[in-house]
Amino acid sequence: MAEVTDDRLRLLIERIERLEEEKKGIADDIRDVYAEAKAVGYDTKIMRQIIRLRKMKPDERSEQETILDTYKAALGMG
Repeated sequence: MAEVTDDRLRLLIERIERLEEEKKGIADDIRDVYAEAKAVGYDTKIMRQIIRLRKMKPDERSEQETILDTYKAALGMG
């Protein structure tokens, strides 16, 4: 029984290690795309904000924008 459990554990660990390598590769690819965008003049900080906003549900995004506008108005920023 222990041998079967040990084999399964080893296989699970190896799968996680492979996925971690893939994740690192994808992160490197994303970094390269941002570097390319920056090289042609895009503001990567703003691009990251846009990507974060696009991930949100429309209601959540609208609520966040409303709160932001309220705070800005309270601080005389717009």
